[in-house]
Amino acid sequence: MHNKTLSELSALLHNGDITSVELTKHFLNRIKTHNGNLNAFISITEESALAQAAAADKQFAEKTAGKLTGIPMAHKDIFCTKGVRTSCASKMLDKFIAPYDATVVEKIAASGMVMLGKTNMDEFAMGSSNETSFYGPVKNPWDIERVPGGSSGGSAAAVAARLTPVATGTDTGGSIRQPSSLCNLTGLKPTYGRVSRYGMIAFASSLDQAGPMAANAEDAALLLNVMSGFDERDSTSVERDVPDYTANLNDSLEGLRIGLPKEYFGEGLSPEVAVTIEAAIKEFEKLGATVKEISLPNTALAIPTYYVVAPAECSSNLSRMDGVRFGHRCDDPKDLLDLYQRSRGEG
Repeated sequence: MHNKTLSELSALLHNGDITSVELTKHFLNRIKTHNGNLNAFISITEESALAQAAAADKQFAEKTAGKLTGIPMAHKDIFCTKGVRTSCASKMLDKFIAPYDATVVEKIAASGMVMLGKTNMDEFAMGSSNETSFYGPVKNPWDIERVPGGSSGGSAAAVAARLTPVATGTDTGGSIRQPSSLCNLTGLKPTYGRVSRYGMIAFASSLDQAGPMAANAEDAALLLNVMSGFDERDSTSVERDVPDYTANLNDSLEGLRIGLPKEYFGEGLSPEVAVTIEAAIKEFEKLGATVKEISLPNTALAIPTYYVVAPAECSSNLSRMDGVRFGHRCDDPKDLLDLYQRSRGEG
């Protein structure tokens, strides 16, 4: 059951071959069995998940269910979830219970999906190995001696181990794409402004973007369909219609042009990765696509630019973690400066 795609699970639910409660219990049992070895989840919301699943089954009975109704999923623990701990994998927010839902959480809940819990991550989304979490490192389910990548490593490990069919992640400088690669998944960083950042705890606001993590392209497209859309609460949200991202997945590749930047094939490229890319290129050509070398001459400036923008913005965003408004607060501060310093140091 856990190896089925979203479309296959949807068909089973709509045909009455399985209930959402049964499906949710199946994945909750897998989490209980395997999460101890993987550490992919920070919080498991069993009680509310079963309540959501029961509500989904009522929709099936009333013939009002949608495509994704009743299917379990998980959220990276960077999204605010009303009444549920939202920690960002930091001691600073270990006891923080969000008073509202992020827009992404709202939209996915409105689709009828069932939240199984919140996944582990690098603390405040800073890292690329998922070893910096206050709750301990996440293990790669293909080989628990290896990292799953980060910062969305918990989501990647959970989907790869089939503890959840799909999960959300966030990507600032590769935090969906890299763990998806390391865990053999489909992961996408959508164009900036496509998915609302409201209620997503900020790292670098001009780079952060939420996206889907799934076992295949169709599942990622289905999740992106419900995540995307304009949100007036996010001033950087793009007011544009959301297309059906599944519409052209099975179209012929005949005539498609693929550009390969030559700057991506220089020093530092692993030989094993190069072989895999070359095999993929040959497959695309067999399917009718034309592959052409192109140049992106400013590529070398990308990392220096990132390391100006990201640290500046995260310094500003994380200054709110000061022990005053929310998060960890030290005991018996002598003065305001002591409150700031010890709260941040301890948290």
